[in-house]
Amino acid sequence: MDAALVRLLLPLLCLTAAAPAASAARAFFVFGDSLVDNGNNNYLLTTARADAPPYGIDFPTHRATGRFSNGLNIPDIISENLGAEPALPYLSPELRGERLLVGANFASAGVGILNDTGVQFVNIIRIGDQLQYFQEYQQKLGALIGKEQATQLVNQALVLITLGGNDFVNNYYLVPMSVRSRQYALPDYVRFIISEYRKVLARLYELGARRVIVTGTGPLGCVPAELALHNQNGECASELMRAVNLFNPQLVDMVRGLNRDIGADVFVTANTYRMNFDYLSNPQSYGFTNVQVACCGQGPYNGLGLCTAASNVCDNRDVFAFWDAFHPTERASRIIVGQFMNGDTDYMHPMNLSTILAMDQEGL
Repeated sequence: MDAALVRLLLPLLCLTAAAPAASAARAFFVFGDSLVDNGNNNYLLTTARADAPPYGIDFPTHRATGRFSNGLNIPDIISENLGAEPALPYLSPELRGERLLVGANFASAGVGILNDTGVQFVNIIRIGDQLQYFQEYQQKLGALIGKEQATQLVNQALVLITLGGNDFVNNYYLVPMSVRSRQYALPDYVRFIISEYRKVLARLYELGARRVIVTGTGPLGCVPAELALHNQNGECASELMRAVNLFNPQLVDMVRGLNRDIGADVFVTANTYRMNFDYLSNPQSYGFTNVQVACCGQGPYNGLGLCTAASNVCDNRDVFAFWDAFHPTERASRIIVGQFMNGDTDYMHPMNLSTILAMDQEGL
């Protein structure tokens, strides 16, 4: 190679070395509760853990990882669609160096929008602390790749946040005459938690999140735990369904208002109620033979207590919608993520994840 050609190519080579690879998968950050926790609670002294068999029975390693699933959970399957490895739990000692570039999972089983949700679990990472850890993560990332590059990585990342279910199951309806149920009538309580959730999302935006999927609450009254406690002829628990039907439309309205205030579609709502209800109401079309009884558990509907080594465990997880008393099987999670990726505006508003990825790729 002659000297003139070297002088011509050298600046281009330097630019290529300094910039992140265009084909590299975008970073992914996860916030929320047990539906998306992938192991943070393993590092905490809490009963809200999934770190023992039979959890993880269908995970690639066949070991319990802290995911409340028989195998992969929703964030894992989203990462597959991003072409990325799963983001590590923030508390994992392995989350350092180059692994920071993948993102991080801050979620913690048992948490809600409110700080008093899940108090019975004692040591969990409440949502304010998850956001504080996000800030701390960005400082570590900045030390690794520089502040400007760190800001760019966060701005271009995908974010998933799942909150709300525990504010009903593990707060308002946790016990008869709970503190919150004495303080608020249900419609007032829903308005209150929506207003608090808005503050959480606004803070996420302040911390640099620009592509955020906000999930609604699924049909809480139809999970095995609630059927075991409140079942009338196999019907979903009506009071919890009333709560969900108040919460989800107000969440959508709040998110639309937040986007209007920002002047961009930063937040995308996922209608997880509809995604779940599709297969709960028409199981045969999705290959399920059981959408009421949990695969792992005991008592009516296998809905009482925890999933443990002493529990009943079904042989074929692929035909069950629920893995344990509250959480979906990997197969059900794959159906949900399929709608995240390709669902129309009845499922994902204002656009699905495939559209987001295509738009952002064009904008690079």
